[in-house]
Amino acid sequence: MALVYPSARPVRFDDPVRNAAYWARIVRIADQAPPLTDDQRARIRAAFHAPAAREAA
Repeated sequence: MALVYPSARPVRFDDPVRNAAYWARIVRIADQAPPLTDDQRARIRAAFHAPAAREAA
């Protein structure tokens, strides 16, 4: 899994303590998730690389 540095994350709350707690919660949730299978990765990749014509549909 690629590391995301805190400076690269969007600021969700003006209060830095609340913002840090929010991202810590997100990290805990993501760390508990099972790893994606190759099929799941392929489906996600296909969804993001779909042709623009699909967006119009």
